Amino acid sequence: DDADGPVCVDCHASHEIVDPTTYEARHASARNCGNCHEEYLTTFRDSFHGKATNLGMSTVAVCADCHTPHKNLPADDPRSSVHPDNLVATCGTCHDDVTPNFASFQPHNDPTDPDDHFGVYIVWLFMTSLLIGVFAFFGIHDLLWLQRSWVGLKRGEFDAEKATSGQWVRRFTMTNVRTHAVIITTFLVLALTGLPLKFADQRWAISMMDFFGGVYYAGLIHRGCAILTFYYFLSALILSFDFLFLQKKRTPGDMWLTRLFGPDSLCPNLRDIRDVTGMVRWFLFLGPKPTFERWTYWEKFDFLAVFWGMFAIGGSGLMLWFPEFFGYFLPGWMFNVATIVHSDEALLATGFIFTVHFYNTHGRPEKFPMDFVIFNGQLPKEEFIEERGDQWRRYEEQGITEDFVCKKISGPLYDFCFKAFGYIALFTGIACLFLMIFAFMGGSGH
Repeated sequence: DDADGPVCVDCHASHEIVDPTTYEARHASARNCGNCHEEYLTTFRDSFHGKATNLGMSTVAVCADCHTPHKNLPADDPRSSVHPDNLVATCGTCHDDVTPNFASFQPHNDPTDPDDHFGVYIVWLFMTSLLIGVFAFFGIHDLLWLQRSWVGLKRGEFDAEKATSGQWVRRFTMTNVRTHAVIITTFLVLALTGLPLKFADQRWAISMMDFFGGVYYAGLIHRGCAILTFYYFLSALILSFDFLFLQKKRTPGDMWLTRLFGPDSLCPNLRDIRDVTGMVRWFLFLGPKPTFERWTYWEKFDFLAVFWGMFAIGGSGLMLWFPEFFGYFLPGWMFNVATIVHSDEALLATGFIFTVHFYNTHGRPEKFPMDFVIFNGQLPKEEFIEERGDQWRRYEEQGITEDFVCKKISGPLYDFCFKAFGYIALFTGIACLFLMIFAFMGGSGH
């Protein structure tokens, strides 16, 4: 016999023996196992099972559910519950329709270790590089923009604030405004229900999850908002198809390819390279600020990021939502990949929206504290021309400027409602950002 093996009191604590079916006992069992198997405790806590356990879920698997205490045998022993021949039955105690692929999921995988599973490691390396690359580029971009805007504000360069004509111009339709309101709401709820799972060791995460009624109900809310996200993504695809192929020709040479790379399209084109170069020159006081067309390069990036994010977050989310179905034709390590992609891409999306997007739209000095154009679709004519002078000149050449001049939508109740919604969304995002930063800085865990 192994003299270093556990004895009863190592797991049961002689004077604190409790009912092993209670949440407290199940939660403590993982910690007790970790006294001897610290490396496995770390990977368990990084898994969904471990995080959900830490957040108070009592029906999720812990060490004892898979490793059968009092009959805990090596994985290569045919009698072991975690032997490859027995995994389908072991996983089947909690999951329906378990397949061998599903059961080959690696619950103790360390994605940072290339020797653990090289494919999973490559995905982790790619997602980590993507996170660092995006935040590094836009972090430098926005810091340069911030200092230049402050100087411009002191110099009085933003003349749109001196709007005198009283004319307002429509930039977004009310359909755009309503769609964006749905996007804001679903995104924030997805963040509020997803971030606690990402940072499950934080006290604030536990409190937030309790607010939603626990992991189970937070998951239902999360999936409900995911369904709405798929809905508006499908709407974007339909509108894009309509824009490219179904709308009437505006000029004799108008076709889908010219529309794709034209001024009304959100697809990047050569002009964006000139605009980026022009903005950098303006940041460095080497040239004037560019006058943009209908869409700026950072707005196009936001739009295309939705497509990448939907395939990354949406695809991985569906895999984690219906693992038994995808287990029919995908190997188990793909669920490890899905976990990394869903977690890191969600972190990238929330971090980007709550920092870069918030700055680009609301935080820069010439717009602070908020740009309300997305909430009513309108802005003063002078501001429109200053920001999108090339678009306005194109409309003048086409003789259609009057089609966009409009009467300001106003009224105390309307102003109060959309401003209240905007500020609640903004401050909710900023609060989430501070909680994320607090967690990354090693804030107090549970």
